[in-house]
Amino acid sequence: MSAATIHQMAERVADMMQERMGVSGKDLAAKLKRGKRMLPRKVANAAQALADAAEKARNPKLLVQIDQAQVAESYDICVRHLGTLRAGGRKMGLLVSVAATVAMGLLILGVVVIAVQQMAG
Repeated sequence: MSAATIHQMAERVADMMQERMGVSGKDLAAKLKRGKRMLPRKVANAAQALADAAEKARNPKLLVQIDQAQVAESYDICVRHLGTLRAGGRKMGLLVSVAATVAMGLLILGVVVIAVQQMAG
């Protein structure tokens, strides 16, 4: 596996993180700093291993130390997880949560107003 291949893998995962999770940054390591907590531990560790391999691949002497099987496995784990996420799905979930909270508050307010009217009348 060449250095270019490892860099392409890291770029693909970084692009998917930006596209699917809305995480910004210039490379995979920067995006992981911002979005690591949003990933399951196994996926976060795999992405970190891929980012470390991409960093090592910049140096030809360190390139031979990279475990190619681990890089391929880490890439597969990341792509498999990020591929299941919908673009904007997190934002939609947040919007639904806020709407449900507002609706519940209005329902409780309506019950309280009716109860006060019953007591007064």
